[in-house]
Amino acid sequence: MSAASPALRRGPGLRVRLTLVATGLVAVVAVVMVWLGWMLVGEVAAGVPQLPPDTPVTVDGVRVPAGELAVALGKSARTEVLRVGSIAFAMVVIAAALVSWVLVRRVLRPLHEVTAAARRLSAESLDARIGLTGPRDEVAELAATFDAMLDRLQAAFDAQRRFVANASHELRTPLAVLRTEVDVTLADPEADVAELRRMAEVIREATRRAEHLVAGLLLLARTEAADAVPTEPVDLAETVPIALDAVRAEARDRGLKIRTDLASAGVAGDAALLGRIAGNLVENGVRHNVDGGWLTLRTGVEDGHAVLAVASSGPVVSPETVAELFEPFRRGAGRTGTGTGLGLSIVRAVAHAHGGRASAEPVEGGGLAVTVALPLDSRPNT
Repeated sequence: MSAASPALRRGPGLRVRLTLVATGLVAVVAVVMVWLGWMLVGEVAAGVPQLPPDTPVTVDGVRVPAGELAVALGKSARTEVLRVGSIAFAMVVIAAALVSWVLVRRVLRPLHEVTAAARRLSAESLDARIGLTGPRDEVAELAATFDAMLDRLQAAFDAQRRFVANASHELRTPLAVLRTEVDVTLADPEADVAELRRMAEVIREATRRAEHLVAGLLLLARTEAADAVPTEPVDLAETVPIALDAVRAEARDRGLKIRTDLASAGVAGDAALLGRIAGNLVENGVRHNVDGGWLTLRTGVEDGHAVLAVASSGPVVSPETVAELFEPFRRGAGRTGTGTGLGLSIVRAVAHAHGGRASAEPVEGGGLAVTVALPLDSRPNT
């Protein structure tokens, strides 16, 4: 049973503490100044020239011997310094407290705005921003950083909402097919064995689609949530033949020409996840291709990274929409074939989990080229 976190006790506010600190510093400086004045007048009085002993001398209405003139002047001057200094000390401390109180309030105003903005935030009101204007000081940088954090949070929440909405839509389709087929068949009293077999085939295909979609969602979620991945040695060149074997029949039926240029590209990571990179890219290259098209696969080492590059013919892809293809359930206008729309999203998530990156660019004349760059396995060979 976890221990409850200790409650925070409410102490003096930052404004009060800063005011007290500033006032205390001014008070210390004022005391030092009064002390220095007190010492200085004493030294000045001690330097008064001696008068003849019979010279009449009056200090503050009191007759003093001429030989004690310096002592009397020093005592009188120091008393006056203490009297005036005490009054000045009180006035300076009060003025410092008032000025500090006002200035600290102005300085801390942006912090109060940050606090107020944070209190107003919720999942439905992430559009609130501080928008602090003025000098580019530390407080302004804090406000700008807070606004940037809100931008990232809002983008994350928006992406999450789109993901949930798209996932719900994608899952609703096979479920609707299942229910429709069952309802139609049950409503037909003359349904024969052939009709039942047709219904079973449709249900099997819809179930397969839903299963693939759920498996893709689980893989994407597991990959994005992973703090670390295993670091077993994997050669990207060895993942390509396995991926090709899975789609070779489909590629042959569509008349695709496949070219490979596989050089060793060793990385450290999860073999299953890295295999999904090759598998998804090859599946996309085949299913979103055109009949009689082409597909090229290349692995190797470039710029200190292990690279897997897959390019294929296909529909024309606009350069402005290439980045969107890495978002879940984005298939791109004009792209053919069936799928869950999670292939490139999983590729990007796996690449990021391994410290790499995934990028894409359209192919002139139609098609897409995707490149995955991963850090090389820097461990010594065993």
